[in-house]
Amino acid sequence: MAGAEDFLNFPDSISTSILPHQPLLRQLPATRPRPDRENSKSAQLHEAAIMIYSAIFRNNFTMLTAVFTAGFAFEIGFNQTMNKIWDNNNRGRQWKDIRHKYVEETEDDE
Repeated sequence: MAGAEDFLNFPDSISTSILPHQPLLRQLPATRPRPDRENSKSAQLHEAAIMIYSAIFRNNFTMLTAVFTAGFAFEIGFNQTMNKIWDNNNRGRQWKDIRHKYVEETEDDE
């Protein structure tokens, strides 16, 4: 039975034909050159992300409140938009559009 030693000591001709001579990934420099951080868009986005994190996501209670509030607002907006689309696609076929043809207005004289 072949042990771990036999597996690790395979001939050099196999290792040089299978394994690459140079690494596939080149080494990236430790520090990348940075653009002017004060006026760039990335600096503005970074500052906005820091403000959002410090205001909302740092505390679990405020994050959950923000998530539920955003979900509630999205639900209201989505429902109103879908109702307008539905009413636009079914104009003239809904009761509110044809009611005046079937219901007579009664005037109460008191």
